[in-house]
Amino acid sequence: MRAVPLEPEDIALYERAVEVLAASFDPVVHQVAAAARTASGEVFPGLHVGSRRVNVCAEASAIANAEMHNAGQVVAMVAVCRDENGRTVVTNPCGLCRELMGHYGPDAWVLIDRGGEVVKVRSGDLMPSPWNFPHENDWDVADPTAP
Repeated sequence: MRAVPLEPEDIALYERAVEVLAASFDPVVHQVAAAARTASGEVFPGLHVGSRRVNVCAEASAIANAEMHNAGQVVAMVAVCRDENGRTVVTNPCGLCRELMGHYGPDAWVLIDRGGEVVKVRSGDLMPSPWNFPHENDWDVADPTAP
């Protein structure tokens, strides 16, 4: 997975997610915030919403926000949470969010924590073999029993 250093617009995206978390943090129902940038340059925030039985990730919320505004494809995304000391840090997307990012921003940059260093990688690199229907692939699926 090729990681790329952050640029000023990535820092601005991170800062927007930090603002959302600072304004809305609740240790039970609002633990993560996200920000998604679209091709137009607009930034759409998202917030984790949860209850006893249901949770919606902040990344999904940000993607939905962008979609509701017909803002175009997501080109960059970041999610943040608080660590055990209360410091806001970048958090890596879960598997469901990786799948969503691959669908709504297949070439999007995603800011991740790679061993304590924040870098950006392509969303496709986070889920290199996504689930697809056979007709959605660019190849024919081989018979594993064929010689």
